[in-house]
Amino acid sequence: MFNYKKLLIAAVLIVLMVLMIVLFGYLRRRLRTLEEQPGTANAPTATSLYTALGNPSRATNDPGNKNNFLLVKRQYTLSYNNDKGEPNWVSWSLQSSDIGDAERQNNFHPEAALPDGYKRVTPNDYTGTGFDRGHVCNSKDRSSSAEDNSETFSMANMLPQTPDLNRQVWESLESYCRNLVKQGNQLFIIAGGYGSAKTIGKSNKVNVPTNCWKVVLVFPQGSSDINKNTRVIAVDMPNVQGIATDSWQKYLTTVQDLKRKTGYDFFSSVPQDVKNALETKKDSGR
Repeated sequence: MFNYKKLLIAAVLIVLMVLMIVLFGYLRRRLRTLEEQPGTANAPTATSLYTALGNPSRATNDPGNKNNFLLVKRQYTLSYNNDKGEPNWVSWSLQSSDIGDAERQNNFHPEAALPDGYKRVTPNDYTGTGFDRGHVCNSKDRSSSAEDNSETFSMANMLPQTPDLNRQVWESLESYCRNLVKQGNQLFIIAGGYGSAKTIGKSNKVNVPTNCWKVVLVFPQGSSDINKNTRVIAVDMPNVQGIATDSWQKYLTTVQDLKRKTGYDFFSSVPQDVKNALETKKDSGR
């Protein structure tokens, strides 16, 4: 005799299982969204990852702080300057798991996560200007997945850079950093620009920095113990043509010098004696 009771129980169990799968998928998507939005419960975790050594401009996620707005993503953290239409700085970590085989997405796009009323620079604002859309957190540093790579093409992660800087000198340091990771290191990187050579843009005005800078801390893989002996690489590169054959080592400087030129307080979260040692050392570039 056909058992309708057992059939009903089986049907209910199948429905419950489907509902659990749907709910689990929703929760995963919701968690990812929260991680990427500033001002959420999960934002401090992401912020602590990329600004663990200090928030150099004291950026906040207050929408009223338009020229020093803290935008937190899983892939990087940045301070956005609405008047300039670009980041003041971008910080990210780099380890072997961040480098993969994902294709370059090349989907330059306005940054949707900026608050209402903010300037949303478009790819066309750079078109025909003679300046590259220069990644700050570069594409290959986030090549473990298409999603991570896509986030590096946000226009909030771009600075107008000359082709000689972006494609040659700046890129050579990016490649050097990835080689350090392949040799068993992990990096903390923060970079940005300063100065104003001119503005470009069609629908939005974007500042062209006179210089682009970068600070790199180097740790053995699996360690983030920062001390006076921690390697620190600091560069200050002119944003001009005619430097294509220069080595990145030519532009080595100290964090102290960058602090003077940018006004940023680097390494504010580390002990003062360690901070002093890191700020004054100049790397050999080898």
